[in-house]
Amino acid sequence: MEFAELIKTPRVDGVVLRRPFQPTVEGTLCLTGHHLILSSRQDNTEELWLLHANIDCIEKRFVGTLGTIIVKCKDLRVIQLDIPGMEECLNIASSIEALSTLDSVSLMYPFFYRPMFEVIEDGWNSFLPEDSFKDLESMTDEWRLSDVNQDYCVCASYPPLVAVPKDVDDDTLRKAAAFRHAGRFPVLSYYHKKNGMVMMRSGQPLTGTNGRRCKEDEKLINATLRAGKRGYIIDTRTIAVAQQAKARGGGFESEANYPQWRRIHKAIERSSVLQESLIKLVEACNDQSHNMDRWLSKLEASNWQTHVKEILTTACLAAQCIDREGASVLVHGTEGTDSTLQVTSLAQIILDPTCRTIRGFQALVEREWLQAGHPFQQRCVQSAYGNGSSVKVRCEAPVFLLFLDCVWQILRQFPCSFQFSEHFLVLLFEHAYASQFGTFLGNSAAERAKLKLSQKTVSLWSWVNRPQEAQRLSNPLYEANSLVIWPSVAPQSLLLWEGVFLRWNRSSRCLDEAYEEMVHIIEYNKELQNKVNSLRRQLAELETDDPLQHTE
Repeated sequence: MEFAELIKTPRVDGVVLRRPFQPTVEGTLCLTGHHLILSSRQDNTEELWLLHANIDCIEKRFVGTLGTIIVKCKDLRVIQLDIPGMEECLNIASSIEALSTLDSVSLMYPFFYRPMFEVIEDGWNSFLPEDSFKDLESMTDEWRLSDVNQDYCVCASYPPLVAVPKDVDDDTLRKAAAFRHAGRFPVLSYYHKKNGMVMMRSGQPLTGTNGRRCKEDEKLINATLRAGKRGYIIDTRTIAVAQQAKARGGGFESEANYPQWRRIHKAIERSSVLQESLIKLVEACNDQSHNMDRWLSKLEASNWQTHVKEILTTACLAAQCIDREGASVLVHGTEGTDSTLQVTSLAQIILDPTCRTIRGFQALVEREWLQAGHPFQQRCVQSAYGNGSSVKVRCEAPVFLLFLDCVWQILRQFPCSFQFSEHFLVLLFEHAYASQFGTFLGNSAAERAKLKLSQKTVSLWSWVNRPQEAQRLSNPLYEANSLVIWPSVAPQSLLLWEGVFLRWNRSSRCLDEAYEEMVHIIEYNKELQNKVNSLRRQLAELETDDPLQHTE
């Protein structure tokens, strides 16, 4: 298919661009296969380059011959284009709708993007399972890297290599996979160096109404327990939802078959509920009525902060079991690709200071989200403005965005413990929904291998790990903290993430100035500290050179 077939009107002059808190711009609107571009001959005006993939939906309005297109984006911004001529406006709108809803992944921009920067480090090879396993090997010899899923036949959503107990053979893994939802048998998620406890993740067991059991599955998870130790199974569903799953062939681990494990049920909502919550939250944030009661009522009705609290509470529970109770943990919900990953990755941020560095956080996202089979392509197909009318089964859900929000809550409570700033989290949110990089394309490692993304596209990590970009995303307040950090989940401790949800609804000038002033103060403090150290050295040298004078 040629993109030209979808572009009815490639260029329109005299288009007016309106954006909140920015001056109105008049210029020429151009449509390419992947971008909506508005450029102006006016001095000091910034061009608009908007990826079609970033467009969630559009609305059309007409007053006489003047047409207006309201463009609502996946990064939550809303822009207005005033286009002279009804026919031109209809053609532009039709073209945008076609280009922003392409079905074929191989037609998306990452396959056409050529970097304008030098790729110093190939991000596709930055965080390989073999490398992270070397770190594990330096701490323990109780685990091995299995290639049982080398051809993705055992589990379509797992990577080719997974870490499993050393004493469990591949045949046992295959039988355990047949007993777990979508073949997602229990695999290692995290090893706690302090006490040797581990966190695993999986899909739900397929016990069904007959209470089916699997000796190989029991052997697999019991192999992670130390002698005389008990473990915890954290099920991210309520007991009622888990019971209902039995009727559909799913279920949960019975105490009779898993006597060394204590099961705890937590209530993290399903995908469809989270999507409705995001829609309501963004609607509240865009409310221009300036009525305080209405604003607070809408914010509460969205239940977004409740979801943040539930996820953080469950992650804290998992971390507590490992660090304070000295027990290993297995986390799963139904599929094991959404709420499970939120919990396992947040627990690691609480427990492991490495995950709070820029590279460590990239490795976490790669390991616990991309390699672990979170279906980014499905979940991020639409954001808060899409109505899903073109999709028979709605799969979109802000699962990853909720995770990033939870990370921001912890970052805000521990502002000196993270090497990266809020800017890094916002960047990941943007690129998960629309990007020139191939990192978040596809729903699993198998799909990414089939699409040959590592050969045909550039990795986001190649961009992030450039020295100047890493510097831009770094936190000037950072001081390495090797301790476990315990976030508060009290309602008054959890705030609305304004950097995402109010980003386009207010001017950022004051915040930008405050941030620059903070950086200036920190740099000035470093200069003074260096001067103090230099004077101390000079004083010590003088005392050493003239010991008699010092004693007189």
